[in-house]
Amino acid sequence: MEEQIAELAAQVAALQSKSGVTNTMFAETFYYLTIPLMIIIHAGFLAYEMGASRLKNVLSSGVKNILAFAFMIPTFYFFGWWVYWGFPTGLPGAPGPAGISGVEYANAIAWGWGESAQYMGPNIADQASGVFFGAFALFAATTASIMSGAVIERIQTVGFVILAVVLGSFAWVVAAAWGWHADGWLVTQWGVHDFGAAGLVHAVAGFFALGVLVNLGPRIGKYNADGTANHIAGHNMPLTVTGLMLIIVGFWGFLMACVIVPGEAWSWFGDKPSTIYGTPITLSALGFNILMAIAGGIIGSWVLTRDPFWMMSGALAGIISVASGLDIYFPALAFIIAFSAGMILKPCATWLENRGIDDAVGAVTVHGTIGLYGLVMLGVFASGFPALQGAAGEVPTVSLIGQIIGAVVFFLLGFVPGYAVSLVLKMAGMLRIPEGAEIAGMDMVKVPAAGYPEGIPAPGINLAPGE
Repeated sequence: MEEQIAELAAQVAALQSKSGVTNTMFAETFYYLTIPLMIIIHAGFLAYEMGASRLKNVLSSGVKNILAFAFMIPTFYFFGWWVYWGFPTGLPGAPGPAGISGVEYANAIAWGWGESAQYMGPNIADQASGVFFGAFALFAATTASIMSGAVIERIQTVGFVILAVVLGSFAWVVAAAWGWHADGWLVTQWGVHDFGAAGLVHAVAGFFALGVLVNLGPRIGKYNADGTANHIAGHNMPLTVTGLMLIIVGFWGFLMACVIVPGEAWSWFGDKPSTIYGTPITLSALGFNILMAIAGGIIGSWVLTRDPFWMMSGALAGIISVASGLDIYFPALAFIIAFSAGMILKPCATWLENRGIDDAVGAVTVHGTIGLYGLVMLGVFASGFPALQGAAGEVPTVSLIGQIIGAVVFFLLGFVPGYAVSLVLKMAGMLRIPEGAEIAGMDMVKVPAAGYPEGIPAPGINLAPGE
């Protein structure tokens, strides 16, 4: 009998071991797939911004997006990842993966060189570090691409890269450490809850862009002498709208990466997915709410504008407006919030434009204004929900005042460094291209290639064969 019990116990242990390995492999695959999905976001931004540029600037706009992506990866590796693990409370004892402090982990990854290999080897409990890093690095690249669209057609390439590094590998990462980490002071002290990063990614990036735009100034020809604004159309609306749809596709990967899945080394629950705060989340909630948000945002913008650009921008605004509470909202409520975001999108962008801010693609409004709107709406509709793992009353709970405080902090973490760094670049002559280069077109002076070497026929002109 004892031998049978021992044999049975060994079989159970073997099954548990196999189950653990299977869960770990699933978790790693889950995050690994978020990376190419989020790269689709950058394909979308590339098409979106090139289409929104005039013909003379189309390639220079594309070059900015390519460089933003490329520079984010190494800079986030060397210090952005460190900021996330080292900054939540300012205390070196903040926990990290693999049973060590966050600072120890961050030091090994960013500055340990050979020591970082321990997170790439056969450590079954922590094989997910690299793919989790990859997901965060793509968040960083997304913030840079958000800022990129607002400043097209007049910013210097090197100045833009410097701004992108500050935003993508520092400013938003501080916001994430404070408000997207279970030990972040905004979470533990104020109950800030931002599951899908509406505030700490989108709002930070949007208002960073606003700080840059204040110093960068409008494009030549944007405003008349009386202060009224002119519409400067991009050269290819179909490309712009297609790019926006690709961003929507990539958003699924972005929001997948916000889920802590079973088997992952930092999972709160053994067999259930959770948010980064340890509160429950299901992929079903994402499936319902993301689709309802896309539809709500498009319909809201369509009702007000009938403009395909603002309709697809409304899809983005719809997702961003409910991103903070995708783990909490019911689908009908997600639709209503997204619909309202689509409705206010164009009026908010027009209000900003009438005050001398030339945001070429509406990034400040779509990501900044709507990001904060969504953050505050969660405080309105989800007050009393646990903000961290545990039952209500035992842990910080979501509240309107907490969400407003989070919104203010995220605004400042975006706008202040955006304004300060761009001001320094402006004083150094590294922010804006010369007037002559802007009039001639950035492609002519900055890019050794032609976007359309054979030209694009003007609308309404019929060319004879061979012309």
